[in-house]
Amino acid sequence: MTRLQHTPFDLPAATHSYLERAAASLREAMTTSEVPQRYACAHVAALRATAALLAARARPVLTPRRGRQKNAWVLLAEVAPELGEWAAFFSAGAAKRAAAESGSRRAVTEREADDLVRDADRFLGLVEESLGMTRHVPLQEHLPTVSRRSIA
Repeated sequence: MTRLQHTPFDLPAATHSYLERAAASLREAMTTSEVPQRYACAHVAALRATAALLAARARPVLTPRRGRQKNAWVLLAEVAPELGEWAAFFSAGAAKRAAAESGSRRAVTEREADDLVRDADRFLGLVEESLGMTRHVPLQEHLPTVSRRSIA
């Protein structure tokens, strides 16, 4: 299967909208002090980045009989096999996100939330790059120098 090469100028408006929303979710994840919300927002940022890529690359398949619906992570692995490991990673965190969104304070640890913020940040950059865009400034660049050393 040949993958279409896009430039930022010929991407669908939905792709740009999802990328903007992904960045907003990531900013919220970085700024909230609530651990469950941090985890949930980071996961949603990755989900929105996935939606952006799917809006740009996925093509509807017309079949006489509809099969079982696929979630975004399954579609991501099909449409962008190079991101398959990321799809599996974020898919595995969906239950934790649901628990965090329901208010469970024991669903995730602070370390898990912080790690997911960094992972979602990296993933958003990979999606932007795969769409022919320049990567956003990574999370570490937004943090003070003292905090940046503790992340590395």
